[in-house]
Amino acid sequence: MQISEPSLPVVRLTLAADELVARAERLLSLEPPADVFEPERFPDRGDHNLAPMLAPTDGTRHRRAAVLVPVVDHPEGATVLLTRRSAQLRDHSGQIAFPGGRIDPEDVDAVATALREAQEEIGLEARFIRPLGYLDPYLSSTGFRILPVLAVVRPGFELSINPAEVDVAFEVPLGFLMDPDNHARHSREWQGSTRHYLAMPFGEHYIWGVTAGILRNLYERLYLR
Repeated sequence: MQISEPSLPVVRLTLAADELVARAERLLSLEPPADVFEPERFPDRGDHNLAPMLAPTDGTRHRRAAVLVPVVDHPEGATVLLTRRSAQLRDHSGQIAFPGGRIDPEDVDAVATALREAQEEIGLEARFIRPLGYLDPYLSSTGFRILPVLAVVRPGFELSINPAEVDVAFEVPLGFLMDPDNHARHSREWQGSTRHYLAMPFGEHYIWGVTAGILRNLYERLYLR
């Protein structure tokens, strides 16, 4: 019996990494807001945007975290490197994600966290990564206050997946993710109510929630102009 591979969506746009770098240098900063993790500053962006019942209202319970948003500079068009989290993890298990995690006390900043987590989770070495700037903080339904670090990644790296944290790493064309026609609002029943969320399905990979929300922010910050 022949097993057919899942068909991938048509990618209408091809975006180059050098254009993204130029936009990021103009519109983003590697200096995060000084009060980004202060309890009094409730993040504008988060799962609560489409599902207000999910917002932890006490800012002191927002755990500090950072993720790397790695855009790979392929000559034929840029891609975004994503992971599928291990099914054994407590938070967001089995979901599509960026490399990242909690900010440790020894991390000098969120960039250091993002680079460390990328190395630990998928073996992506810092020497291939050039941080470009911070996107807007994002509050997850599980109480993580996430600071996304946008970066461009030079090809030539070799990944080493940590199975305790990641099941698989894969790339999605940046042009697909930055096409607003691929930004859908989905819903599902959750604890007796209807939860709405953003989703960007790509073939077998269901990109939704936090990851889709951060990608939407990337689109709004750099391409919605």
